[in-house]
Formats: sequence, structure tokens, C-alpha cells
Amino acid sequence: MASQSTSAFLLFPFLCLACCNVDAELGAAGCYTSIFSFGDSLADTGNRVLASADDTVGRPPYGETFFHHPTGRFCDGRLIIDFIAQAIGLPFVKPSLAGVGEDGEGFRYGANFATGGATALDGDYFMSKGMEIPWTNYSLSTQLQWFKQLLPSLCSSAAECESMMNTSLFLVGEIGGNDYNNPIFKFGRGAIEDVKSFVPDVVNAISSAIDELISLGARTMVVPGNFPVGCSAIYLTIFESERKEEYDPETGCINWLNEFAMYHNRLLRRELRRQSRRYPEVTIIYADYYEAAMPMYRSPQQYGFGESALGACCGGGGTYNCNSSAECGMEGAKVCSNPSSQISWDGIHLTEAAYKIIARGLLRSYTFPSISQLCPQIEWNTFASGDHDDHTLLLSS
Repeated sequence: MASQSTSAFLLFPFLCLACCNVDAELGAAGCYTSIFSFGDSLADTGNRVLASADDTVGRPPYGETFFHHPTGRFCDGRLIIDFIAQAIGLPFVKPSLAGVGEDGEGFRYGANFATGGATALDGDYFMSKGMEIPWTNYSLSTQLQWFKQLLPSLCSSAAECESMMNTSLFLVGEIGGNDYNNPIFKFGRGAIEDVKSFVPDVVNAISSAIDELISLGARTMVVPGNFPVGCSAIYLTIFESERKEEYDPETGCINWLNEFAMYHNRLLRRELRRQSRRYPEVTIIYADYYEAAMPMYRSPQQYGFGESALGACCGGGGTYNCNSSAECGMEGAKVCSNPSSQISWDGIHLTEAAYKIIARGLLRSYTFPSISQLCPQIEWNTFASGDHDDHTLLLSS
């Protein structure tokens, strides 16, 4: 896993010579001019592989479904952030490390600071608890620093900056999953109470990021909760048990892990309600990733997935096709013939087909307040045409 120094990002002024034009036309939906995203691998559109070119996410079969080549997304195709951008009528959000690029657009339509392996809390926090996060040191506070370094190149006056921030959509997360993953992977179920004890600190880190973005002028934020991690192939593999009571009989997911995810989400949503009262002029939207994902696990065939919904499409074998010695992108890993028939892509991340369903659910009913009411011109045809997959009819109702 990559662990590059944050000093690499001191090159931002060089990377960002092309400014964002705050007078750019609104997206086709008429709601937002740009998207700025912070988070981990669930939203990373290329930063991780740009920082560490030899990472497995930069190898086939990643990206095979939509882009037909690896893009740095931890998926076979598009992510939730990609579907949101398309629905709003904006281009895919460029990873911040990509710089200006050959198209000359720079970061006109926003920037994505999300990086695979990122945590909500800084590395010093885990060191103080005798833990180590091995993946990256690109924490949420670090990503905010990158945004602040980029900001002067996006607008040239206070009025322009205010206009840009007012008309931008900020995605703050999903973030926090990696704060929990490493100690649970390393120490097992016995560590769950210790991990649970720092959930409030993770939530506070997210809340602090919201404070900082608001102080910079952000006025619309989407803050996602955690996924049902007890349904992840990697956790199902690590904690595979013969004890039936460990599992939800309806889905086959691990109960105690999903209960933990719900605990995180309860605390996060409570804090977002507090923030909404504190900042009545700001729209803070909770995106319920957990409930948006669960219908697929409860009724996979109804959503166009195969009968075995929990196994990974790309992996190294075993009950859930998840093996740390043959991870997706490594020698020995095999990929299923039809990723659209699976929910899980590589054991941790989901397939494009799954993300598409979740994104549609978020834009319809799993955001609070409803983003579709805030942006009623959302282009629903993003989800119902042009993809030629088995989920089109299921999503068009």
C-alpha cells in the first residue's frame, strides 16, 4: 500500500496553473457548477495510482466495464461520485494529482482529493494508541490542506470565490472506514470495543472538516455514512464461522460488523443534525449508504444480481472469492465473466452495477434532506439509458 509523504502535494501551485472559471455554465441540471470531493477509495478517481504507480488498482481488470482500462478507480467501472456528476450534468471529477491535463480545463468543474487508504483521523492519533495505518497518510485534514492550496488558483477575487463556493457541491466522504478496518483486520473481533471507542473521534474529524469548509464558503455538502461492512467479502472471509447466529439469516452478512457500521452512522447523523442547527444557512445532506445498499443484499435477484450476492467478482478463490495472497490485480486472481451480475468487485469495493443502484437510491430517497428536491432537474436518464446492462429495466421504474 502507498504511504507517500504529504510533501508531494506542495507542488499544487505548479499543477494548478489552469484556473477554474467561476463564470462557467452550470451543469446541465442547473444546480451546481462544480464538485469537490474528499474521502477514501470509495470515491478515489485516480489519486492513489497517481501517487503510487505500481498499485494493483492501476492494473487490469480494474476499469474494464466502462472505461475499458484502469483509471485508478477501485472498481470495474464508475463510482457513486461519477454517477452523481453525470446526473448533475458535469464531467467526471478529476483527481487532484492529475494537474491541468492536456484538455486545458484544469479544475474548472471541481477536483477530487479522495485517496485510496485515506483515514478521517491523522496518523499521530493511531500512533498514540499503539496502532499503525499502513495504507496512506492522506488523512481528511491533509486533503483539506490540498484544497486550500488549490483554492487561490480557482478564483481571483473574494466575490469570485464566494460565487464558486456557493454553487459547488462538496462530498465529504465516505471517510472513516479505514480508521476501523486496520485494527479489526489486525486484532480481530476482540478489538471491536476499542475501535468503537474512537468512533466519536472519527465523527468529530468529519465535523471539523465541515466546519472548515463552511468557513471557506461551502454552502452545500453531502456527507455519506458507512456501508454495511458485514456484507463485504473480505470481512466474510476473515471472520468466516460455522456459528449460524453470527449471520443475518436473510442476507448472510455478519451481524456484529453491520451493527458497528450502524453505530458509526447513528453518531454521524446526530452530529450532522447538530451542525445543521448551527449553520442554518448551509445545506448539510446525510447520504445513507447503508440503507441504499441493503436492498441489494436482501433481494439480489430483484436487482439483477446472481443468487450468490456476497462473493467477489475479482479475487483469488475461497468461499467468497477473496484471498489476500491473490488480490484483484495480482497474479493468481481471477475475474468473473460478468461483473454486472455481482455486487462485490474485489472483496472490499463494489461493482459499477452496484454503485449505479446505490447512486440512484441516493438521488431518489436515501439523502436527508433530499438532494432531488434541492436539484429537481437531475437527469434520471443517466441511470436508464446508454449503458446496455441488465439493470436498466430494474432501475427505470
